[in-house]
Amino acid sequence: MDVDRLLPTPEAADLIALTREIADKELAPRVEEHENAETYPEGLFATLGRAGLLGLVYPEEYGGGAQPYEVYLQVLEELATRWAAVAVATSVHTLACHPLYAFGTEAQKERWLPAMLAGEAIGGYSLSEPQAGSDAASLTCKAEPVDGGYRVTGTKAWITHGGKADFYALFARTAPGTRGVSCFLAPGAADGLTFGAPERKMGLHAVPTTAAYWDGAVLDADRLIGAEGQGLQIAFSALDCGRLGIAACATGLAQAALDTAVAYANERTAFGRRIIDHQGLGFLLADMAAAVDSARATYLDAARRRDRGRPFSRQASVAKLVCTDTAMKVTTDAVQVLGGYGYTRDFPVERYMREAKIMQIFEGTNQIQRLVISRGLAA
Repeated sequence: MDVDRLLPTPEAADLIALTREIADKELAPRVEEHENAETYPEGLFATLGRAGLLGLVYPEEYGGGAQPYEVYLQVLEELATRWAAVAVATSVHTLACHPLYAFGTEAQKERWLPAMLAGEAIGGYSLSEPQAGSDAASLTCKAEPVDGGYRVTGTKAWITHGGKADFYALFARTAPGTRGVSCFLAPGAADGLTFGAPERKMGLHAVPTTAAYWDGAVLDADRLIGAEGQGLQIAFSALDCGRLGIAACATGLAQAALDTAVAYANERTAFGRRIIDHQGLGFLLADMAAAVDSARATYLDAARRRDRGRPFSRQASVAKLVCTDTAMKVTTDAVQVLGGYGYTRDFPVERYMREAKIMQIFEGTNQIQRLVISRGLAA
């Protein structure tokens, strides 16, 4: 069902209506084909870019939509309700644009940002490594100064849109220690850059996740974003926003599972009544609905704090934790509502359940979110 949203402006309401129209026309009819075949939806992100959905939170002067996070996240949720992989990739693209916008020079922004926000250049976020996931300070991929730029050597891992993206927000070591990581706007095609085979994932099959192998690729000096050694500051400044993006995606996924379960329960009969009229099933669906509504309220609270310039790091971790745990629980319950049919691929709830699991892992595992929240309480 379409969520009855409380939006701040008529413009925002029009944007949500446009998003629903595009999602119903371009995403919903294609999701099963691409997820089952594990094929990339060529041209789809360009369509989203032309509609203005890939630069919503950035200023109009660079081609963005100048929308508050409160609205942007609800757009993500609408996309995720139809196709979680596309919504996650949209969130990652927005995250990948952040270092350039927030820390780049004016010349760098004028050169690269308009194409990124228009969807002419799709981005990936390259922070993790095989032995450095949540522990970003232990990165080993190196960017060594050479004449006119930096030579990059090392392996990066878990890159959404790996091998498909046109640019990557790349974090590599330029000096020892926690202050030795720097950020680069790396091109997607460079001599000495190759990508591994797509990971054989449990879900989100339509958008590849890969490793990247940097074998002495040289980046021009103007590809450095911010100052040398500022990389972890840049990475962490973006991650709070990225966590909100995943929270919204998880809520959309949970909403999709709830919608499917409710529709099935209204049609399926047992013992002479619709199964939704049996209290055991009706109460389970009521708990699912309450959980989805609560998750949405949680990410919107964090977004509104961000939009008003208030601290929101703890609230972002709370939202990521609550929304992704909710998605896991609601999608599991949706399989239960459908019974044996829920365990088959004839209905999408088994896919929703598989897709929900990763939401608890990326952008910082939920154990890391609990660590962030507990440290905030102890401060």
